[in-house]
Amino acid sequence: MQLKNYLYSFSYANTESDLCKLESRSIFNKEEKNKLLFSDIKAEPSLSAFIKSRLDIISFSEDYSTLIKKIKKESICIEGFKVEYLVFDRDTTEYPERLKKLKDIGFSIEGTPDYYNPTITYALCYYEDIWCFGVLIKDSFAWHKHKQKPYSYSNSISISVAKALVNIAAKANKEKKLLDVCCGVGTIMLEACFAGNNIEGCDINEKVCKNARENLSHFNYTATIYHSDIKDISKRYEAAIIDLPYNLFSSATENDILNIIESTAEITDRLVIVSASDIRNLISNAGFRISDYCSVSKSGKRYFARKIWVCEKIR
Repeated sequence: MQLKNYLYSFSYANTESDLCKLESRSIFNKEEKNKLLFSDIKAEPSLSAFIKSRLDIISFSEDYSTLIKKIKKESICIEGFKVEYLVFDRDTTEYPERLKKLKDIGFSIEGTPDYYNPTITYALCYYEDIWCFGVLIKDSFAWHKHKQKPYSYSNSISISVAKALVNIAAKANKEKKLLDVCCGVGTIMLEACFAGNNIEGCDINEKVCKNARENLSHFNYTATIYHSDIKDISKRYEAAIIDLPYNLFSSATENDILNIIESTAEITDRLVIVSASDIRNLISNAGFRISDYCSVSKSGKRYFARKIWVCEKIR
C-alpha cells in the first residue's frame, strides 16, 4: 500500500468552507475531504488559517498490531515526548481503548514522556481504515497577533481570507513575486510577510500607504509599498491580488475597476480578484479566463458576500 507522507486536518466555519476548498486546491492540487487530506506536499499549518495540524507519517498499517511492531522497529529514543490520539471521521474507538493504545505507543518509545512541555509530540489516528503514527505539527496561531495591528478599517477582509488569498495567488510557492494592488492598510501584506512570501504593494491613497508601512513595521516586517496608481507600475509580477474597492470609502466606478484590472493585467499573467459583484465580463475584457472561483459570506451578514476570482491570462 502506498500512502502519502502527510495527513492534514482542517478547521473552518461554514461560511468559509468554499474558500478553504479553493485554497486547498491551490496548495495541494486537491480538496480536503471531511476536513482531512493526505498529501506528499509539505506545508506549514500556520501558512493557512484553516490547517489545524499536519501529521508527518512515520508508520502506518491497516492492522494495529502490525503498526506497533513497525513503531518498535523504528527504535525511537527521545526524552520529553508526548503522544496524542487524533479522533477523525468514522473512528468509533472508545475513550478507554484510545488510552490503552496511547500506552502501547508510549511503551514502544524509549525515553521519559512529558505531557505538559513536550520536546516533540507524536500522534496516533485511524482514518480510511488505516492506522497512522507520526510527528504532529500544530498551528501555533502566532499570526493572530495581526489582529492588534495599529491601523485597520472596518471593511477590511478578515485575516483568514487574507491568508487564503496569498496562498491562492502564490500556490504556496514563496519564491513567486506577488503584488498586492489596492493594498490598503496592508492586511494581505501582513499575512504574506508572516509566511515569508515575496510581496510588494501599492495604493493610490497616500494616507493608507503610510498606515500600511507602519503596520508592517509594527511587526518588524519589511516590504516595499508604492504610493502609486497601478497604471504607473511597470515591474512584472508572477501573480497579483486585487481587493477591489467596494464604494464604501471610495467612489470607484465600473470604469475605474476595469482600469485597475486592465492595468494589473499588463504586469502579470495571474490574477486573484476579490469583488462584491459579478465581474466576469470585466475579467474577460482584460484578456483573462477564470480558472477557479468561490464566494465567501461574512459571518453575521448573510446578504453580503465577497467573490474570489482566480484568473489566468488567455494565450
